[in-house]
Amino acid sequence: MENEELDRKRIVFMGTPEYADKILKRLLREGDMEVAAVYTQPDKPVGRKRVMTPPPVKVTAEAAGIPVYQPRSLREEGIAGEISGYAPDFIVVAAYGQILPRAVLDVAPCINLHASLLPKYRGASPIQEALLHGDKITGVTAMLMEEGLDSGPILAWRVRQILPTMRKNELFDLLGDDAAALTPEVLRDFSSIRPLPQCDADATFCRKISRADGLVSFDMPAEALYDRFRAYEGWPGIYLESGLKLIDLLPDTGEGEPGRILSIDDEGVTVACREGAVRILTVQPPSKKAMDAVSYIRGKRYKVADLLL
Repeated sequence: MENEELDRKRIVFMGTPEYADKILKRLLREGDMEVAAVYTQPDKPVGRKRVMTPPPVKVTAEAAGIPVYQPRSLREEGIAGEISGYAPDFIVVAAYGQILPRAVLDVAPCINLHASLLPKYRGASPIQEALLHGDKITGVTAMLMEEGLDSGPILAWRVRQILPTMRKNELFDLLGDDAAALTPEVLRDFSSIRPLPQCDADATFCRKISRADGLVSFDMPAEALYDRFRAYEGWPGIYLESGLKLIDLLPDTGEGEPGRILSIDDEGVTVACREGAVRILTVQPPSKKAMDAVSYIRGKRYKVADLLL
């Protein structure tokens, strides 16, 4: 029993969304891991009624009886000392949403589980960026954090294939599973791992996504439009300049003037793009509920060869 206690890893966890929550839940199941405290982003208003909603990580931590902190900035006075007071062996970070200041980095080894194969896609939206570029592989990197943006030395990684049909939510879920499996392995083997410095010359970056990123037009190659649809599933989604949201679509074949309706049948509406075509299955007009694309087209009295605006 005494040796088991000596080997127990004491952790302060920092994370916010479902991706991070998977990692936290895995750590809570590990007999040799103790999560002493959790830091996450403040509750946010969600939905049309703007209901204040806690992050998934907070819900899990509170259910497990773990102290939860939600500072607006880790640079606030006293926070580094507060974290140090928990005497962590490690600070584990996953999609937290804040950059760790030097005072926090100095408390204990800070290990970030980043959802890309670093140094590719450093920054806030690596999963979306992989889909936007039509990448065939991605992965999770365990990285020893430093003051730079996702620039610290690599401790371990897992590779994941991206299938052509995969969308953002599915890929988030799979990479969350990969990160959750990788984290306890890295913590247990940390003393024997030789960190691998990143090559900054190979680094690429991605920024925080805004609603404006969802604007699309048929004057895009069909492949690019479909990749944007996959990447922005849920929020911000994709929408035309008219405000019409394209809720569900597939790549299709066909040629014609961008925006020209090529065919209409019971399954969907095929529309020409600058290169190729897409088959639209579900749409949502502004301020209305989602509906199947065929019903929308018929309601607007569109016909084959008309332009979908």
